[in-house]
Amino acid sequence: MKAALELFVERGLEGANFEQIAKRAGVAKVTVYRRWSSKEELLTQAIEQARTLVPEADIWASTDATTQPVDERLMDSWVHTFGDARFRAILAQLIGSSVTQPSLLATYRQQYIQPRRRLIHAALERARRDGQLAVDADLDTVIDMVVGAAMYRMLIHPDTPADPAATRQYLQAVLRQADRLLRLPDVPHGQQEGQEPA
Repeated sequence: MKAALELFVERGLEGANFEQIAKRAGVAKVTVYRRWSSKEELLTQAIEQARTLVPEADIWASTDATTQPVDERLMDSWVHTFGDARFRAILAQLIGSSVTQPSLLATYRQQYIQPRRRLIHAALERARRDGQLAVDADLDTVIDMVVGAAMYRMLIHPDTPADPAATRQYLQAVLRQADRLLRLPDVPHGQQEGQEPA
């Protein structure tokens, strides 16, 4: 399955065929055919195990017993994940193949993204409780804004160097802007911020 995932990352869905997978794994093609009925089935199982191929810093091991502020630990996690070349490559191929093979992205979302999203949500909940975020912040919206900005940068500007310091600076700016927007008072449509109502 590791060979299948490697080929998928390198060549996409079309390039990860049984012949190439068997050659990369060093086994006979018939061995692959006996275990999986299609390359889509094989890749789906490989995606299920992809979380073990994208190492993540042990940031969440002791969620409460730490002196590091929640927002710093969360930023460490984001910088580590979005800076990982394998994560970037896997995600790009999954999104690229989502039209013809949506089950691959669905599997990755279930096995990798959703568990981490729950951890991030819990961390932001603590950050909100500690006053690091607006008390009425919509945490799912905050996650979508930061992750969406990071994914846009990865996919639209793939040549951007995965420099940890630059990534941290960018994500901190996104998080600040997200929090600033969430702290703005409600302004009636057509009225500019700071303008007195008529």
